[in-house]
This record gives sequence, C-alpha cells and structure tokens, in this order.
Amino acid sequence: MKRGSDILRDKALNRSIAFDRKERERLGLRGLLPYSVASEQQLIERVMTTLERLPRDIDRYMALSSLQERNERLFYETVVKHIDRIMPLIYTPTVGEACREFSHIMREPKGFFITPDDRGQIRRILANWPQKNIRVIVVTAGQRILGLGDLGANGMGIPIGKLALYTACAGIDPSTCLPVTLDVGTNNDALRNDVLYVGYPRKRLVGKAYFALVDEFVDAVQARYPEALIQFEDFLTPNAYALLTKYRNRVLCFNDDIQGTAAVALAGVYASTRLTGVAFRDLRVMFLGAGSAATGIADLMTAAFVEEGLTAEAARRHLSFVDIHGLVVKARTDLMEHNLPYAHDLKAMGFAEAIEAIQPHVLIGATGAPGTFTQAVVERMSRINRRPLIFALSNPTSSAECTAEQAYAWSEGRAIFASGSPFGPQVYKGRTLRPAQGNNAYVFPGIGLGAGACRAKTLPDDVFRAAARTLAALVSTKDLDQGAVYPPLVAIRKISLAIAVAVAGKAFEMGLARAKRPANLRKSIEAMMYQP
Repeated sequence: MKRGSDILRDKALNRSIAFDRKERERLGLRGLLPYSVASEQQLIERVMTTLERLPRDIDRYMALSSLQERNERLFYETVVKHIDRIMPLIYTPTVGEACREFSHIMREPKGFFITPDDRGQIRRILANWPQKNIRVIVVTAGQRILGLGDLGANGMGIPIGKLALYTACAGIDPSTCLPVTLDVGTNNDALRNDVLYVGYPRKRLVGKAYFALVDEFVDAVQARYPEALIQFEDFLTPNAYALLTKYRNRVLCFNDDIQGTAAVALAGVYASTRLTGVAFRDLRVMFLGAGSAATGIADLMTAAFVEEGLTAEAARRHLSFVDIHGLVVKARTDLMEHNLPYAHDLKAMGFAEAIEAIQPHVLIGATGAPGTFTQAVVERMSRINRRPLIFALSNPTSSAECTAEQAYAWSEGRAIFASGSPFGPQVYKGRTLRPAQGNNAYVFPGIGLGAGACRAKTLPDDVFRAAARTLAALVSTKDLDQGAVYPPLVAIRKISLAIAVAVAGKAFEMGLARAKRPANLRKSIEAMMYQP
C-alpha cells in the first residue's frame, strides 16, 4: 500500500486536495497538501477555469496532457463532464498541431516506441511496459498523420489521443491501454534535421524489412497480450490495406481509418434517409479522394447495399470515385488495387462533369485538400438534390473540403452537412443549424468495449455494419430537425455502450466470442466500464 508522497506521484492514485481529512491521516498525507479539501466538482471547475485562461488550444492540450500525468482520475472526470469542449483539445483538430510540435512540446515520455534497432527483441522489450493486463493497443507508423503527412515519431500523439477517448467515451480502464509507435524512420527531411526531433533519425524502413518488423510486433502482442485489440492508425494507404488484409481474419484488429471511418460515414448516410426520403438502396454516392478512408467507406457501403438485396456488382455501380486525375474509370492505367472494383465503364471526366453525369445524392470528401468543395460544386449538388448530403470528412479543420458556413450558404440552407472536425452551430436566415461531426469517436470506443466484453476473436465487417445501424438509430427527430445526422457528443458514453452491446451481440451470434454470453448483456458490459 503506497503512502505519502508516493501516492501523490502516482497518477492513478493521486486525487490532490480532494483527499478528505481521514484519508490524509490514514495515507500519510498530512502536511503534504494545503488545508483546503475540495470536491471533485470544484477541481473540475478549477481545471476548466485554467484552460479558458490559456491563449491557444495547443497550450490547453499541453495543460491537459500534464494533468493526465499527474491526476488521471481528474483528467478523465473533466473530459467526461465536458466532452464537447475537451475532445477538440485532446484530439482533432488540436492533436494535429500537437503532432507537428511533438518533439518540441513533449514533457513526460508517453507510449511505447519500437524502432528497427529492436528487431528480434520486441517481445522481450514489451515486458518493460509497467502494466501487464493490456486489452487495447493503438499503433501507428506515423506516416500519414491526419492530413499532415509523414510525422515519424511525432505521430505518437495519435495513439495517446485515441486511447484517451477509449477511456473517456467507453470506459476502457486506462491501465489496460497501450499506445505504440512503430518508429521506423521518416522521409520528412525537416524532422530528421531538427536537433530536437526525438525519433529514429533515418529514412523510412520499407519493403520486406518493414513488414517483417510489423509481423514481429503483432506476434509479440499475441504472445504477451493474446486477447488485446490492435487498432491500426494512420498508416500509408497501401500499407494499411496490406496489413488489414493480412491480419483481419486471424487477429483481433481493425484499421480505424478504413473501418472506423466507414462505420461512422455509413451511419450518417443511414440517418440522412429520414431527412431526404430517398431509400438507402437507391442512393448514389460520390467520393472525392480515393485513399484508404474513402475506399473503406465504399467497401462497407457495398456490403450494406448487398444487405439490402443488391448484388455486389450492382452495389458498386452506386459508388463512384474522383481523385486528383479525375473520375476513376476502367480505361485508366494508374489505379491502385483497392480502387479497381470501383472503376466504371465510363469516359474520363473531371469532378464537375462527373457530378453532372452521375448526379449523386451524397458527396463525401476524404482528400486532405481544403476548399475542394467549391461554391460551384455545392451549388451543382443543390440543383440535383432537394437535400444534398455534403460530408467534408478531412481532418484537421484546416483540411476540410468546405466549412459548415459555406455548405449552408451555397445550398441556401438545404445541405445536410457533416465534417471530420467540429464546426459550431450556424444561423442561416434565422434558423439555427447544428453541423454534425462525423467523428470516429462515435464508434471505435464502443467497438473496443464490445470486443473486450465478449473476448472477440476477430472483427468482421458485419460488426462495423451493426455499429453503424446502432449509431444511426440513436439520431433523434430533434437532431434531424437541426440538420444533424449524428447525436450530440455529450451522450457519447451511452452511445458507446449501445454500440458495445451491438458489437458483442453480433460476435456472439457469429460464434466469434470466447466468453460465455451473460444473461443480461447490456448490464454486464455497463458494469465493466471504468468510472473516473
């Protein structure tokens, strides 16, 4: 049993001046704390007051990071209590700036770093991590961080942020979470030449050596933490698909950029049909961008169309892609393997011409290129549709294809808008509209909670469709009246619980659960949730 200053130095035990008089006496804390005894609510208010006094969001990010290291319980109490205010500070959009500046602002080392120098020893060095009961791992190679590109070891901000959301949004015990960066170098010359850069200062490991290192990491995790969920995050598109294809049917894992984004986008489209009156099976969807996020959404939508009675071939005819070279068509010779199923037998054409030719109901941006949904694009979508769906999903906010204000103004208030990063409420001609944030945090924490609760073996696409349907069903009439196709984030723990129940239920149904199904699945999962 720790006592005195050892308690105050332990982030999981420290409660600062919330320790009452009897606790201070019993734990040897008298004299180590000032006289005042504060309630947890008073401490939360103190944190929020401090945050609002700071001049920049990156300063708030650093303050919250420091709090997480000192007083973990207070950190999560504050995040849960003020999720709509805090989430943009600990994740998108602020985490993008935090990753760019990671080597300059890092105070306390967080997470687990694996480099090429660790080859042959990864299983052994994993034992250096102090916690042993690891259930959720978020791992990145730092090569495609949000829309910011190759940030090398600076990408550690992403696993740290994602795991904070696993705890805040779904009650995953923080002691069971492990953030990992496969620091295999960086091709970002500015980083390698920065004397403060904390990462492996060489060009990126590629090819067989790269995949061998990932293999060794996955095998080491299977040996040390055999029931841990591995979430792959921000891998370069070809590597992301290669790794997902290799592991998805034999390891409990998923790629959030591909499958998490897909589930959230599919949920938003499902919910939108209640506003547009267009049946899901009749929708035509166009993607601007043809990388892992866009193709992941299309793959899940294909399965959803098949579920509605279409053949896979017919389903793909509902989905079209435009990339930097124009419409994805069969005649092109520059397509990647994951794009080939969506190459249609049409003539080559640009973005604007493709909208006129295909007349999509839904436009989804996953480009990382700001401003690509121009006024002409939104106006064209609005001529075609009574209620056009405009999903500008690129992160951070500076990379959004258009802003909420632009989407509403250019569509005369008729657009159903969703974005990857948050936009505040907008007033258009006296009507208040709430832009929906298609944040992956709606689904991945609940998926992790459900997978852990049933001790799932793998996570097939059926699980992600179940998560999407559950999220869509939680969108209320009030939400839709405000133009939002997602429920408010303030209800995120209830949302995550509902998704966890759906995910675990689907795993039990498919024979993928290692645990015995409890009599009351919802109560059983709710009882597992960490309460700060």
